[in-house]
Amino acid sequence: MARLANISGKEAAKAFEKAGWQRMGQVGSHLVMCKPGVRANLSIPQHKELSVDTRCAR
Repeated sequence: MARLANISGKEAAKAFEKAGWQRMGQVGSHLVMCKPGVRANLSIPQHKELSVDTRCAR
């Protein structure tokens, strides 16, 4: 499996916006996003570099 490059929180937010997520606001250093039709909210840390181990919790 190919390794993914590290990206910043700003780049991650931009990618999620292209996928239809909308910015709701910010709590501390985390940007909160929502998507119509999806029951969960998305929280993206606004750091210069996101950890490689940042994953979706199920």
